[in-house]
Amino acid sequence: MELESTVPARKVLICGGGIAGQALAFWLARGGHQVTVVERFSALRATGAQVDLRGQGIDAIERMGLLEVVRSKLVDEAGVSFVNARGKARGTIMANTSGQGRQTLTSEYEIMRGDLVRILHDATNDDVNYVFGVRVDRFQQHGDRVVAHFSDGTSGEFDLLVGADGQGSRIRRAILPYGSVDPYWPVGIHMAYWFIPRIASDGNIRDTYHAPHGRMIMRRSHNPAETQVYFVLRETSAAASAIHREPVDRQKEFWTEKFRDAGWQTERFLEGMETTESFYSQEVLQVRTDTWSKGRVALVGDAAHCASPYSGMGVSGALVGAYVLAGEINRHPHDLPSALANYDTVLRPFVDEIQATVKPRLLRLGMPTHQLGIDAFHTLTTLACSLHIPELLARFAKEDRGGAWPLPEYPELAEATRSLGP
Repeated sequence: MELESTVPARKVLICGGGIAGQALAFWLARGGHQVTVVERFSALRATGAQVDLRGQGIDAIERMGLLEVVRSKLVDEAGVSFVNARGKARGTIMANTSGQGRQTLTSEYEIMRGDLVRILHDATNDDVNYVFGVRVDRFQQHGDRVVAHFSDGTSGEFDLLVGADGQGSRIRRAILPYGSVDPYWPVGIHMAYWFIPRIASDGNIRDTYHAPHGRMIMRRSHNPAETQVYFVLRETSAAASAIHREPVDRQKEFWTEKFRDAGWQTERFLEGMETTESFYSQEVLQVRTDTWSKGRVALVGDAAHCASPYSGMGVSGALVGAYVLAGEINRHPHDLPSALANYDTVLRPFVDEIQATVKPRLLRLGMPTHQLGIDAFHTLTTLACSLHIPELLARFAKEDRGGAWPLPEYPELAEATRSLGP
């Protein structure tokens, strides 16, 4: 292949086998590079709740040649309803399936995280060396190489080390300058989710319920057997921030105490929480840092710029970031420092845009602390939905989340994809 004769094959180590890490591995392998992905878990982490694709993320998947296989795994979620304590819908916002404008609260491209992870793995497994049950404990940079020391006692030399290890990235901590500003930007909201058995009344509309004291519950179903439950809490206490580091049993106690009297289907959801194997608890936050690389070490995805679930662009941001990083590496085949500098310059406006969509004060206003506020929210929702205002605004919007920022063209990656096929 002609590309391989003009672009030197870099030896790249990616830490993290999630969406960002595998997307980067896809593009680098297609560009003729030698890629190793290390994942600290013992197997592919094809788990997690429902995620979506929006804006430039849809374009990125399409350029990978994976849009049709993604379509085959989409979750049937037709819209979002806001319900009262009796389960009656006060307003419903349907997904925008027109192919124009922007996505609404639910995307046209809803997919389970595990399905997307498996799709990316199937697309890269033949060309990428995956090592499970291993992490990078430390590394040193020596001029034009990085020496990585692994948890199994081995080590290796690489041209580039990329941290795709999530919002709690160990690689990021290692490259941030001493005394750097805390990269975590909390929004004052906490979230837990788990799966429970589906019942007949669980439809393909996501139900959203508000309870006093800044509490919200969401129910959405992704297959005939399972329903996802989300508890969301508006709280800024240190205790709430600390609970996510406690043992799972203690986390479940915390959420039970906070939601026991919330009403609606809370009793059913709490019963399901006791026996679920899919429980996960987190603080909603963003990762904001001016440092995405140092020497021959770089960051991608949530490790670099977690936008939080409320941005709607977490997965799309990871896919776009991986595409841009790989594109710049192949655009500057003999100059890695310039590639990493351009990665920052090109991607930063997009990241700033998607992070700015998260307005903590507005989010908290959408989670009233008193019943009077909930009633007012429902009244406005009923009026807006009866007039189809959300759907009309989405359909006639000029752009989706991510703004008018165009996904860059990288002929080198496009040529590699055409040459190797899907």
